[in-house]
Amino acid sequence: MTTSTLIREARYWPEDRALELCFTGGRRYLYLGVPNRVAQEFQQASSKGAFFNGRIKGRFTCHELASQATPRRQRAAND
Repeated sequence: MTTSTLIREARYWPEDRALELCFTGGRRYLYLGVPNRVAQEFQQASSKGAFFNGRIKGRFTCHELASQATPRRQRAAND
């Protein structure tokens, strides 16, 4: 993924239609029900933040995950 001032990392699980976004502030969220097409368009977007705000935020069920600083044994089960 290219660098973004808003999003540090993204992972997508097509079989679960789940998109994990790690934001530059350290918070991590899992977005559920994200179609493969949307995830691909996100990866190709020149502005990840603008794409997120316009096409993902508020459109999909979202859960905050444990932060990256949390030891792996304490992270959410989907890690």
